[in-house]
Amino acid sequence: QVQFVESGGGLVEPGGSLRLSCAASGFIVKYYAMAWYRQISGKERELVAYITQADLKFYPQDSVKGRFTISRDDIKNAVYLQMNNLTPDDTAVYYCKRKNINGDSWGRGTQVTVSL
Repeated sequence: QVQFVESGGGLVEPGGSLRLSCAASGFIVKYYAMAWYRQISGKERELVAYITQADLKFYPQDSVKGRFTISRDDIKNAVYLQMNNLTPDDTAVYYCKRKNINGDSWGRGTQVTVSL
């Protein structure tokens, strides 16, 4: 059974950093493009970053370029999102999932709150 368990969120002050983790099970991460999404309250879920099977990394949201870094650990079968210089606009629930696989269920996500 394919599952995603996100962790690492929390409350952080503006300018701070967090590292999100995604433990995947039921499949081998390195064989798929993996993505981080976020859902800001009252808005639709958006794609934040993804990493391909060839380890290429993309950041569709201009607002996170240069601040967020996606990575993958093939031994741990996990995906990470390093987030630096956080702003209140980054406050959201963050999810990971296989990109381009419509049949996957979403995990519970991890809440990131950026505030003084």
